[in-house]
Amino acid sequence: MPAPHAALKSAGHVIVDSLAAHGVERTYVVPGESFLDVLDGLHSSDIETIVCRHEGGAAYMAEADGKMNQRPGVAMVTRGPGAANAHVGLHTAWQDSTPMLLFVGLIPFAHRDREAFQEFDIKAWFDTGAKRVMVLDHAERASEIVAEAMFAAMSGRPGPVVVGLPEDILRDLIDPTPHPPIPVAGGGMSSNDAEALKAALAVSNKPLFVTGGNDWTQSAADQLTAWLERHQIPAAAEWRTQGTVSFDSPSYVGPIGYGRPRPTYDLLEETDLLVFVGTVPGDVITDGFVCRQDWSKKNFLVTIDPSLRGRSGPVSRQILAKPEAFVRDLAGIDVQVKEEWKAWTGRMRAEQESFAALPSPVPAPGPARMDTLMAHLVPKLPEDALVTFGAGEHTNWAHRYFPTRRYASMISARNGSMGYSIPSAVAASLAEPRRRVVTVAGDGEFLMNGQELATAAQYGATPLVIVMDNQEYGTPSVPIRSGTIPNVCPAPS
Repeated sequence: MPAPHAALKSAGHVIVDSLAAHGVERTYVVPGESFLDVLDGLHSSDIETIVCRHEGGAAYMAEADGKMNQRPGVAMVTRGPGAANAHVGLHTAWQDSTPMLLFVGLIPFAHRDREAFQEFDIKAWFDTGAKRVMVLDHAERASEIVAEAMFAAMSGRPGPVVVGLPEDILRDLIDPTPHPPIPVAGGGMSSNDAEALKAALAVSNKPLFVTGGNDWTQSAADQLTAWLERHQIPAAAEWRTQGTVSFDSPSYVGPIGYGRPRPTYDLLEETDLLVFVGTVPGDVITDGFVCRQDWSKKNFLVTIDPSLRGRSGPVSRQILAKPEAFVRDLAGIDVQVKEEWKAWTGRMRAEQESFAALPSPVPAPGPARMDTLMAHLVPKLPEDALVTFGAGEHTNWAHRYFPTRRYASMISARNGSMGYSIPSAVAASLAEPRRRVVTVAGDGEFLMNGQELATAAQYGATPLVIVMDNQEYGTPSVPIRSGTIPNVCPAPS
């Protein structure tokens, strides 16, 4: 029972208060009558409510918001069709390890299991594609469920959490006392981990760090970059996560993923020590789980996920830590810089600089070329420019030329989901209105959620949208320039 002096509030309003207490600044919604009480609470709160044109766009925006912040992005949709439309963003959050909350308005509790209008089984629909699926069946648990959902989305490997909100339960009056946020453990290197890594570095001639995932802070990115530069050790970026180690850093040697350049492609075969930070050697990095299977080469996987889900090949050692905790402890490891490291890093850095050097801005005869466009765009970009894109070969030019100088500078769907470019650009521009946000979209990809430009206009988002139009739903032909190869694994020698 609530305390006698407590002013009662509806469960829907308590949910809004709890989101605000957890630092949520905005929600992306497609309104529906099934969660009107939450919408009413948002109207009188400091949380900005972004009304989107489609549930898929709203879910993509929330997912992109989660990539940019150390807290989940929040989407809200209604039951049945609305929830179905939002599923695409949930799948993106699951495969990209992005913290995200999807609130779904549901039929009244009293109507359940009677095939009421737009009824569906929320756990059957989402249970295999979310970290947790919860339903608010008891109004007094409203704040507790928000705290549990935030914790589940951020703890361990980040990911999406779905919360069902029965329409009638939201209107029940309850004690508004908020449930406190649940702290998320960051892990860290043990003394044994540190000694093992130091020993592995001591006998390595060609070490390589690979950064990835969304679980970074700018401070951690800066600290790692400084440590790598001080020891003259190279770092590559997981596909579509460039910017953790700056594009301009002498330690940055390029992206590893689809369409990667030949020298970067060879890195996994040539290195004798791999340290993955924030990610694991998964499908894309290893060309379908086939590259880098040599059991004699050491690798360290730095991830807070004890299951190592998505990993390929052997593991020498797992360090159970989020990137920020690992980098904090890495600062205590000091090893003698080897001449072999200088040569190895210098060679690979030179290859990356050559690969990323802008082509001539003079247009060539024939159809417009994206490399010519990039030659004109890049010199005009501010230092902190950010790029977003969805799926397709049209993104290769941004991977190659766009200068990613901070975390986060590249927001994309690593699960290959189309329709992501416009919503992610809108979310990025709203989250960081002072930065120049650029999005690169194919014409078919653009059409999937182009209506969210109306959302951008309504709320003051100002992304620069570049549409590569090949007038068909299909992968455009990509000229293979010197130094690049198709994404196939070399045959074993």
